[in-house]
Amino acid sequence: VQLQACGGGLVQPGGSLRLSCVVSGSSFSSYDMGWYRQTPGALRELVACISSGGTIDIRDSLEGRFTISRDNAKNTLYLQMNSLKPEDTAVYYCTAGVYYSNGYFSPRGSWGQGTQVTVSS
Repeated sequence: VQLQACGGGLVQPGGSLRLSCVVSGSSFSSYDMGWYRQTPGALRELVACISSGGTIDIRDSLEGRFTISRDNAKNTLYLQMNSLKPEDTAVYYCTAGVYYSNGYFSPRGSWGQGTQVTVSS
């Protein structure tokens, strides 16, 4: 599986961005998918995940600002980020994984190159 994330950039606090992740192959609809982010020196953290059946989990601290969605016809995963804050600055990655019924998401496979999001005035 190859993943290509894009849509990052420089945005002012309070602004919005929509990240996209195009996934190669014909099995995207069967994948559970997740968005992670990472800042220098920190561990990669889960932002949001969506199961193949459409069940969604958003990191508690991001609820109400971030949403995740998918378009299986386009093999594309999205992350809509609103009311962005400087602390959202990070490299954002998408990945396939396993979504468990207790809400836990386990990443599997490749990550792609990520897309940089910078929130600054």
